[in-house]
Amino acid sequence: MKNTFISTVKENINRDGIENLLNWLETTDFYTAAASSRYHNSFEGGLVSHSLNVYNLLKASPNLNDYSDESISIVSLFHDFCKINYYEVSTRNVKNKSGIWEQVPYYKVSEKFPFGHGEKSVFIVNQFIKLSNEEALAINWHMGGFDSRVRGGSFSIGEAYNLSKLALELNIADMRATYILENNNNNLNVIL
Repeated sequence: MKNTFISTVKENINRDGIENLLNWLETTDFYTAAASSRYHNSFEGGLVSHSLNVYNLLKASPNLNDYSDESISIVSLFHDFCKINYYEVSTRNVKNKSGIWEQVPYYKVSEKFPFGHGEKSVFIVNQFIKLSNEEALAINWHMGGFDSRVRGGSFSIGEAYNLSKLALELNIADMRATYILENNNNNLNVIL
């Protein structure tokens, strides 16, 4: 997955700073991190796998013919940078099939930079490459109705989706990857 991610970035993204971004990723857990604690791709390498799934779904969208491969690649591959160095492996007690308690590993959130979700990804990416306004909107609002700002009553997401097909399509690709391709279904206690 790592090699696929890097080659996809190098083939499609030519912005100033992209090499620095790739070098930085080598210092993080991006290539080994889980995509979530238990809902989707909650396994080692799940985050890079999820990013590639979103990329493949987004580039297949028939609604984005007006967008460059570079923009599609940036928003899909980098949308969840907020999850870099975000989860850590811990243990908890769970009854096994024989009814005996045992310690099993699981991913727990260990937030080191509480800056939100989409907005944190925008902040991180902008440390390395300059995003267009539309790319920033797409990454910022990729969580759709699951974004805590929306649950808090913000209506900005509607304006973002009215202004940007890219933002709406990224949300759809992210949801399709999460709930169709990667859904852990009822297996909420994924063991490493």
